[in-house]
Amino acid sequence: MGSTEDLDYPKIILQYNSGFLVSKAMFTACELGVFDLLLESGEPLSSDNIAARLGTSTTGMERLLDTCVGLRLLAVDLTQERALYRNTEISNIYLTKSSPKSQYHIMMYYSNTVYLCWHYLADAVREGRNQYERAFGISSKDPFGAMYRSEEEMLKFMAGQNSTLSKCGRKVLAAFDLSSFTQVYDLGG
Repeated sequence: MGSTEDLDYPKIILQYNSGFLVSKAMFTACELGVFDLLLESGEPLSSDNIAARLGTSTTGMERLLDTCVGLRLLAVDLTQERALYRNTEISNIYLTKSSPKSQYHIMMYYSNTVYLCWHYLADAVREGRNQYERAFGISSKDPFGAMYRSEEEMLKFMAGQNSTLSKCGRKVLAAFDLSSFTQVYDLGG
């Protein structure tokens, strides 16, 4: 970077500016069960069919599906009558709940907890403390308060940690000689 052309069209700034839109579209498709439904159906489905089966508006679902196609999370087959949507391989592997490599739970944790905390980032910087009180109505003094604010949230967090560990845990454990140990504990923090 550094040329006049780079300054005329700040592509990287535009990418950063809209990055949260990408995350939220993916989180929403996971939360609504789009990827799970398409995997379970065994065949491509129309937006009307997906909307009806998931209990959403047809217009909203079509827009979400088309967004996921643009993100390469879904593929679309166009016929003369309609568009038929199907998962891409990456969605089947990482975005469906039933996959052994699923990242669904950590995505739901990010969508429902981390995303809300980051909404108050400017306040956190001004005040020098987390924003759990603003985001969740719980004390900012407990650094683990957000993830343990309910049993349901704790289970979501733990499932998210497990899904992350299933993806990269072997590499982390292989980085150290742990042959003399029989157990490993995650102490957090």
